[in-house]
Amino acid sequence: MLTIGTLARKTGTKVQTIRYYEQIGLLNEPGRTAGGQRRYAQSDLDRLAFVRHGRQLGFSLDAIRDLLGLSDNPDQSCSQADSIAQQQLVQVQQRILRLQALETELQRMIAECEGGQTGDCRVLEVLRDHSECLTDHDNIGE
Repeated sequence: MLTIGTLARKTGTKVQTIRYYEQIGLLNEPGRTAGGQRRYAQSDLDRLAFVRHGRQLGFSLDAIRDLLGLSDNPDQSCSQADSIAQQQLVQVQQRILRLQALETELQRMIAECEGGQTGDCRVLEVLRDHSECLTDHDNIGE
C-alpha cells in the first residue's frame, strides 16, 4: 500500500491534484488507515499514471473520464477510444496551425522593425492595430 506522498512522487503529480482527481471521480476514494491516512494500491498508481499521461497528451478531463470508462470495460469496441483520440489529434493540428501563423507574424514584425524610436516601432504598431497583422489569429485552424 502506498501513501499519497509516495503516489505523488512515483507519478510526478502534486498531492493537491491527486485529491482533486478523487473529488471529481477520476480516481477512486482510497482506503484509509485507522488513523485516517489514505492508502493506495498498485491499481490506483496505474490509474493515476493513465490520467497523467492523458493530460500530457492534452486530453481534457472529460475525455480522460470517457477513456477510463472504456478501459474499465475491456470487452467493448475500441471505436469510441479511437474517436476520442481522433478529436484530440484534430485539436492538436489546429493548435499547430495557430502557432505556425503566430510564428510567421512575429518573425515579420521583428524583421520589419528598424530599431529606431519606439514611436516608429513596427512591433508596437502591429500590437496597437490588429488590422496590421497578416492573419486573423482568432480564426486560424477553425
